[in-house]
Amino acid sequence: MMRIFPRQLQDLLALSALKYPDKIALVCNARRMSYAAIEAQSDALAHWLVNAGVGRGERVIIFAENSVEAVLAFWATLKASAVVCLVHPETPADKLAHYLQDTRATTLVAADHLLAQHATVFAAATFLVNVVVSGAQPTTVDPSMPSITGFLQAVASDAPSSPPAQRNIDVDLAAIVYTSGSTGAPKGVMLTHRNMLAAAASISEYLKLDDRDVILNAMPLSFDYGLYQMIMTFAAGGRLVLERSFALLPQVLARASREVVTGLPAVPTVFALLSQFDALDRYDLSAVRFLTASGAHLAAAQIKWMQQRFPTAEIYSMYGLTECKRCSYLPPEAIDLKPGSVGIAIPNTELWVVDENNQRLGPNQVGELVVRGATVMRGYWDAPEATAQRLRAGPLPGELVLHTGDLGRFDDDGYLYLVARIDSIFKNRGKKVAPHEVEAAMMKIVGVFEVAVTGVPDAVLGHAVHAFVVLDGGVELDEKHLRRACAPLMESHQIPSKITVLAALPRSPNGKIDLAALIHS
Repeated sequence: MMRIFPRQLQDLLALSALKYPDKIALVCNARRMSYAAIEAQSDALAHWLVNAGVGRGERVIIFAENSVEAVLAFWATLKASAVVCLVHPETPADKLAHYLQDTRATTLVAADHLLAQHATVFAAATFLVNVVVSGAQPTTVDPSMPSITGFLQAVASDAPSSPPAQRNIDVDLAAIVYTSGSTGAPKGVMLTHRNMLAAAASISEYLKLDDRDVILNAMPLSFDYGLYQMIMTFAAGGRLVLERSFALLPQVLARASREVVTGLPAVPTVFALLSQFDALDRYDLSAVRFLTASGAHLAAAQIKWMQQRFPTAEIYSMYGLTECKRCSYLPPEAIDLKPGSVGIAIPNTELWVVDENNQRLGPNQVGELVVRGATVMRGYWDAPEATAQRLRAGPLPGELVLHTGDLGRFDDDGYLYLVARIDSIFKNRGKKVAPHEVEAAMMKIVGVFEVAVTGVPDAVLGHAVHAFVVLDGGVELDEKHLRRACAPLMESHQIPSKITVLAALPRSPNGKIDLAALIHS
């Protein structure tokens, strides 16, 4: 029998549907779908897209919460040889309009309430031709909007029983994923089928994913960390338990218990919330064999709690950025040996640091992190200058490597430690301050639950250090006490000039700290 290898991202689903047709692949609210059903319905939607005129490489925007429709639309877009762009449902109108115009999207798949809410935005979209709406089709929309097709109509049962003829190859674009814009306007990261296949294979390898795994994903599919949970689970032939968010924690945990979840991925904020959830022990999570954290640094206190609460589970602290999905992971056996490290390069990836002259640095020298491997993006969508800043000549003729904009160092054993974003470093009294270092030091203060540090322009200091602190429940510490506690933990120029105690830090939809909101609060 000829062995079939996945050449495009949608092949991962097709192979699992061939191997496990009747197995439940997706649990979402009250709906349970087998691999065969997901394959058949995404085939049908793909045919609708092609018949509606969606051409090879055209962009399809999916604007919906985590849902069965969003999952089907993702795979259908790829099968139609188009490029998928998932947009978070809480995206404001101005940014949504930017995505539509920037991608020149011809097709939109949207939840019914979101379509009605942003009807004027979609009506004004220059390139939009096709709209597919899930749920109840709205009865009142802007008359200038393109014709609307209901999702059920688009996946009608009379569609062919195989996907459309494939026109893409693995170096063609599969997705455009927009960055959070924490350091400027959001940019569309162009990811090829090869990029995404390589990332899924590499991460799945060190997590040891297989068809017995049941993965809980409550992160948005528009966030690459959430999206890859679906891709990797389907590639392994496992089961994905898809939730909209962690907001309804009892409901999410109850479903995790019923579905006997084995994998729990989340951002550090969620693990912090879990640690403060008094009713956690009511839910049987004994089947969890691994926890993964990315999107921010895992504090030592969080790791300790995770080890105590999930004593038999492996804990993976990971680091990455949208431009290459994942850079490094800290093997579970090293989590106590290398506190503060984000680990080693993921399989099939090479990492090093360079100075300002692009010369490689040795152990314990701080420089910009560079990534080499098949996961590195093609570039930023329609932004050649921004692409040239990040993708530069590599060690071999003709290749490009990713300059991340992150400062880091490797220890003598080759473990990576992040220092700061290059563009986040500021000077106080003429000396450089890396916010990450101040945050890590303040997390050692008893009673401090979470910290975010930024520089504020100051006529005398250049930039003053401003720390925003969240305290453990029941702890009362004032600014004077906190500043005094900083003295033995850091150099004098790093000690915050101002410390603001907050009930919680504002966050983006992806769970990352929203520094812009902090600064303007």
